[in-house]
Parts: sequence; structure tokens; C-alpha cells
Amino acid sequence: MKVLKDLFYGIKITIKKMTNKIKLIAEIGWNHMGNIQLAEKMIKAAANSGADFCKFQTWSVENLKKGPWDKDGRRQIYEKAQLSFDDHIKLKKICLKHKVGFFTSLFNINDALMLNKINKKIIKIPSHEIHNKDLIKKCLNIFDQVLISTGAAKWTEIKRITKINNYKKKAIMMHCVSSYPCEIKNINLPRIEALKDISKNVGYSGHYFGIEDAIGAISVGCTYIEKHFTINRKLPGRDNKFALLPGDLKKIAKFRDNFQLMNIDRGLDLQKCEMSTYKDYRGRWSK
Repeated sequence: MKVLKDLFYGIKITIKKMTNKIKLIAEIGWNHMGNIQLAEKMIKAAANSGADFCKFQTWSVENLKKGPWDKDGRRQIYEKAQLSFDDHIKLKKICLKHKVGFFTSLFNINDALMLNKINKKIIKIPSHEIHNKDLIKKCLNIFDQVLISTGAAKWTEIKRITKINNYKKKAIMMHCVSSYPCEIKNINLPRIEALKDISKNVGYSGHYFGIEDAIGAISVGCTYIEKHFTINRKLPGRDNKFALLPGDLKKIAKFRDNFQLMNIDRGLDLQKCEMSTYKDYRGRWSK
């Protein structure tokens, strides 16, 4: 392991030998607005752009508390975008067809039990449920891998999660700033270094309108990169408006692949590709 210091920003960057591919997550979320045909178009575009996973959101409107969403139209949007058990099955099959992984974010223990029947491998706890210790405890018990978003959370709340059973074995902490959209000045990459001290693997869930935050997160060692994804920013819903388009996701995927190639350990001595320079150019101008 090597620790480097970025000359421009003073951020300490830990470079580990690359053993696993950095996973790229296209968060389709509820951008589909309940339209499974539209969701398939998004899944296909994400797969073709280099995504490893397509992530959705799972909720039941019957569990929604009373709030301002009852008067501003959001409840109707939630009802329209809600996914049934059969919808989840369909989306998983579509993801399988397009060779990307499928999983969702969830907000309620009952939904965790339902999702466990569909996909035991991976689940995500969104930022505004990081306080929900019972939900996190349940997910760490019944899922193989649990991504936990750390946006809008106090550091004491984040550290409290590390005491839960199976945390070290299954949890991946996702650096996140829960601002929609998030300004580049608030991305706060140095916080990732602190997360590395409490999580074996660290990811990044970004809400910046662009790709620079994802590239920065890859560069400082995040192993999961999640960005909102759409195929049309004119579609209804807030998340569609600041989500990445296929061309943007493709750029991140290309950087991810090149970054991993650059981090293959070639040793300390000169490489084979340098041998002609080594043999033919040394002392060339020393007649």
C-alpha cells in the first residue's frame, strides 16, 4: 500500500493493489415513474455505458407518514413510482437480460424481508435511514452485502453502526453529501479517508451535476461509485433533472477502466516496454 499526497489539493490518497474491479452503479431510482418499459430502456442504456449495477428504490406508500408531501404532489408521485413485488421480479429479469446486477434502496424492515426473497446478495440503506439501527441490523443479518450511505449524518451516528453484528464482514460505507444537486465545493473528498479507518471498503454516492466527483472518488480509492442515471433530463421528477446521461456514465466507466490499468503493480525496475530506450538511447549524445 502506498500513500501519496496530491500536489494541488493536499488530499492524502491511498493506493492499494487493485484486486477487485471498481463497481459502477447507475441509480435509476424512481426516474422510471412506474413505467417498466421506460425502466428497461434505462437499464439497457446503463449496461451499454459500462454500469455494473442498476439500482432502484423500494417503498410502500402505506408506510408513508403524514407530511408536506401530502400537499405538494409528492405523495401522488410516490404512488405512481411505487414498485410491486412483481415489478421487482420483472426488473431483476431485465437486468439479467442486459448483464447488469439489480438491487434497490429500501426504507422499511417489511420491504427488507420482501427484497430478501428476490436478491439476497446486495442492498442499500439510503442516507435518511442511517439512524434506523433496526433496519441496518436486519439487513446486515439477511443480506450478503450492505451499502450504507452516510449523507446527512453526524459522525457519531456513523461510528455507532460499526458496533452492529456483521458490520465488518458485510458493510460498505458510502461517502455521500445529501444535497440535491450538490455543489462541487461541498463534495468533501477528505471525509473518505476517515471512512477508510472504519470500513474495509468505501464507496461514493454522488449528487453533483457532472462526472468530476465520481472521478475524484475513484482516484482516492472508492470501490463502489453510484450516480443518478437517466436517458432524458426532461422526464418528470427531480432526480431526472440532475442525473447523468449515457455519455456521461460512459466517460466515468472509461476512466475507471483506465485507472485500474494504471494501478497494476509493474514493480520497481524498468519494464519490457522501456528496453529499447534502455539499450539504444543511453549515452546517445555523449560522443
